[in-house]
Amino acid sequence: MRYVRILEIMEERRAKCFRNADGLDFSWAPCRVAPSAKPLRAAVVQPKPENAITIAVSSRALFRMEEEQKIYNEQGVEAYVKYQLDHENEPFLPGAAFPFVKALEAVNTQLRELYPDSEELFDIVLMTNNHAQVGVRLINSINHYDLFIERFCMTGGNSPICYLKAYHTNLYLSSDAEKVSGAIEEGIAAATIFSPSKDLEVSENQLRVAFDGDAVLFSDESEQIVKAHGLDMFFEHEKTHENKPLAQGPLKGFLEALGKLQKKFYSKGLRMECPIRTYLVTARSAASSGARALKTLRSWGLETDEALFLAGAPKGPLLKKIRPHIFFDDQMFHVEGAKEMGTIAAHVPYGIAQKHKRMAREKQTPNSK
Repeated sequence: MRYVRILEIMEERRAKCFRNADGLDFSWAPCRVAPSAKPLRAAVVQPKPENAITIAVSSRALFRMEEEQKIYNEQGVEAYVKYQLDHENEPFLPGAAFPFVKALEAVNTQLRELYPDSEELFDIVLMTNNHAQVGVRLINSINHYDLFIERFCMTGGNSPICYLKAYHTNLYLSSDAEKVSGAIEEGIAAATIFSPSKDLEVSENQLRVAFDGDAVLFSDESEQIVKAHGLDMFFEHEKTHENKPLAQGPLKGFLEALGKLQKKFYSKGLRMECPIRTYLVTARSAASSGARALKTLRSWGLETDEALFLAGAPKGPLLKKIRPHIFFDDQMFHVEGAKEMGTIAAHVPYGIAQKHKRMAREKQTPNSK
């Protein structure tokens, strides 16, 4: 009789295992996968931060959160958190940095195929001042789009800037200009990223990054001369100092990191098939001031795949042809021009141009005294 009872119990449990999802016993849940469930992705070992190229991205740069931000601004943090909890199973729409992050992960896939044991990879960190309760919706969104983002920093309303160095950050992207300025002041490569005015398809197989020169890759030394003495003096200065390298700008280190990964493909004979391509897109004139820019890169042991000297012409039309995943510039009018043509552009708040912009704002602001 005892044996029969054991068989009955086993049969009851077997029946539970094959019930529909509504009647499923939690103890038997692993034995059945819902038809709509995504298959589990293969585990990927995270590189050590000191070995990786760490890209810190804010939640509002990675995803579109305009509606949520409006609730936060108009109704406060409690209403904002409640809204996020009520909608945590609805993935956010992709934001300005999303194509860039996807391209980074595509490069990682190829690097892992060539160097299975290497930790020289891109490591994306979600860096946000969001409340931890919002984390579930962020995680759900990341999983929905199959992004490999395992490191989170959610500071609950406090600025995350103080954590950037602890995460060994090589580049910080945010939609918050104030936080970006704070990161630049801390000596970290950073930029305020903007969504383009219209969609422009970008490559899924090759990461393309375009840089302005002065006050981005290089210091603002030459721009200071233009502002103080005009173009003629600038051309004369650049010719005289052609063989003297410019000081480094805030994003020199990021170009260096990209070059390091490019060489891993070159060493395998894949220069022409390299999934990373870099561009120098500068307002400099080639004949009168281009040599110093190129010689500066050479003195650093760096290069860009393409160098485009526009002699003051608009950058937007050329960027439309390049279709970069991101374009860095210190001048907002170049950023705006790129946006209008469909390019994802990022503003680097560094150098003399920012000082002049602040002074102009102060002149327009009435004296409160």
